[in-house]
Amino acid sequence: MNDASEVDIDRIDRKILAILQTDGRISNLRLAEQVALSPTAVQARVARLTRDGYILGYEARLNPQKLGVGMTVFVEVLLDRTTPHVFDEFKAAVLAYPAIMECHMVAGGFDYLLKTRMADMAAYRDFAGRVLWQLPGVRETRTYAVMEEIKDDARLPL
Repeated sequence: MNDASEVDIDRIDRKILAILQTDGRISNLRLAEQVALSPTAVQARVARLTRDGYILGYEARLNPQKLGVGMTVFVEVLLDRTTPHVFDEFKAAVLAYPAIMECHMVAGGFDYLLKTRMADMAAYRDFAGRVLWQLPGVRETRTYAVMEEIKDDARLPL
């Protein structure tokens, strides 16, 4: 795949990607109808978009409330040292915990921003004590419990 600054897809590819972002289970026939191409041509384009890394995969979007993890908590993490070894240990540890849904190294007043999902504040408090504060290199954390989710959309603007 090209560098992120290079995009070598056309208008139809973008339309295919937009439709698939909205409905990843759409049939190839219906997708072909929506972009005005033959099913064979659309199948070839989707295969190329997948092969070239534009499409990373398909997944179901689940309801966190129904699954008992309705509370979102963001956590700022400041490490005690910023050396490659500490970064590597922290990253490896974070990958082991499914409750940490996202982990981003950031520029600014702290090192990482985590997104977690918990049942409630008691579950978060338990997680923080057992896991979060025990992660390698953690010096300080700041917790932000989400009171209301205004927008939660993983779709990219095309």
